[in-house]
Amino acid sequence: MSNKGFSLLELLVAMTIIALLGTLGFQQYQRYSMSSRHIKAQDDIKIVAEGLDQYYLKYGQYPELPSYESMVASNSPLLKENFIKVGMKNSDPFGQPYQGRATKNTYELKYLGVPDRTNEYSGVTRTPFQVTGNESANGT
Repeated sequence: MSNKGFSLLELLVAMTIIALLGTLGFQQYQRYSMSSRHIKAQDDIKIVAEGLDQYYLKYGQYPELPSYESMVASNSPLLKENFIKVGMKNSDPFGQPYQGRATKNTYELKYLGVPDRTNEYSGVTRTPFQVTGNESANGT
């Protein structure tokens, strides 16, 4: 009569392989998740910058807004004129606040980048006709 089944060593090898594959998969998931949140933050800044540019084209000046929060608030002239979408967040997907201000002649918007990973996923600063920083998905 022969023994059917797996030995303890065979089970340990199989479990080790499964754990290794799971670890690699989780690391890839985290990397792609971070990249997508980075792209979302850049897109939020771009939407507000385009709204400010549209406001300038219509009125010949930018609205006087002291902070990013005032740009996306419910009583914002950008929102009232439908230059930006309703429900824009004050902070990036990593929980850091967006920064910004606008005067009649210019504006400046900032996304600080991924915390503790700014070498790979750097921040972005937008002003009229200029984007400073790296807008690629992986920061390179």
